[in-house]
Amino acid sequence: MNVIRFDVGDILEMKKNHPCGDNRMRVERVGSDIRVICLGCGRDVTVPRIKLEKGIKKVTKPENGLL
Repeated sequence: MNVIRFDVGDILEMKKNHPCGDNRMRVERVGSDIRVICLGCGRDVTVPRIKLEKGIKKVTKPENGLL
């Protein structure tokens, strides 16, 4: 199994939509549990890394390097 590399501030495009309808999440904290914030509604969610990695379609780095 490959470990997906992402850092704080990265935008994750998920395979499934959040209940609000958006499928993009921003990484807020990295560790064994990952804290992400939905870019559609602002809800923050803490998810185990293994579960989150299975749902990621694409990782996008911030354009200007800022959070």
